[in-house]
Amino acid sequence: MHAFAVSGKGGTGKTVFSALLIRELTKKGSVLAVDADADSNLPEVLGAEVYGTVGHIREDLLKKKSELPPQVGKDVWLEGKTHEILSENRGFDLLVMGRPEGPECYCMVNNLLRRIMDMLSENYAYIVIDSEAGLEHISRRTTISVQDMVIIADGSQQSFNTAVRIRELAQELKARFDHMYIVLNRMKNSDPERAEKTGLTYLGSIPYDPEIEKACYEGVPLPEHSAAAESVQHLLEKMT
Repeated sequence: MHAFAVSGKGGTGKTVFSALLIRELTKKGSVLAVDADADSNLPEVLGAEVYGTVGHIREDLLKKKSELPPQVGKDVWLEGKTHEILSENRGFDLLVMGRPEGPECYCMVNNLLRRIMDMLSENYAYIVIDSEAGLEHISRRTTISVQDMVIIADGSQQSFNTAVRIRELAQELKARFDHMYIVLNRMKNSDPERAEKTGLTYLGSIPYDPEIEKACYEGVPLPEHSAAAESVQHLLEKMT
C-alpha cells in the first residue's frame, strides 16, 4: 500500500489536486480516498455520496459505549460502523472525517481516523489523504505513516511560507515521509527556483484550467478530461 497526503495553504487547490490524483490512481489499482479536512469538499469534486463521517462515529461511540454488550468489542463495533459510512464508488472508496462538535473533539476524531485507516489500509493499493489546510494534519499526527507528502502552492508568498512551515514542523515531529514535494498550481508561468527555495522537492506545475474553475464555481464534479488532469498524470508518473 502506498499513501499520499496533500496539503498546503487554504485556497491553493489541494482538494482539486487530491481528486485528480485519486482518479489517476484508480487506473493503477484500488484507492481509499480520505477527506481529513473538517471543511469537507472532496466528495463534491469527486461526485461521491456521503453516508456518514468519522465525526458521527465519535458521537455514536460516546452515546453507546456504556450500552455495548460485553461480547461486542469496540473494534468489532468500529468496523461495523466504518462500513456504514464508507462511500463505495467506481475505482475508489471514500472516507470522510467530518466536522467534530468542538475544538476539544479533534483528538478523538483523529485517533478514530487513524485506527480506521489502519484497519482498512490492507484492502487498497493506494491511499490519498486530502489534509486540512495548513499544519494541523502534522501537528495532530494524522499523516505520519504517509510515504509521499505533496504541498500545493499557488505562487503567493503566503503559500510558500506555509509550505516552509509544513516542512519545518514535519522535521520537528520526525515525520517519516519518503518524499516531500511542492507543486505549483494555477500559475501562468512556473517558477521552479522559487519553489525549490522552500527546501522541498519541486515536482512540477499545473496550469490554470477554466474547465476546473467552472466546475468548482458551479459545485459539480470535476470533468473527466482536462489540462489539469493531464498535468497530474505526468506528476504521478514522476512520483511512481
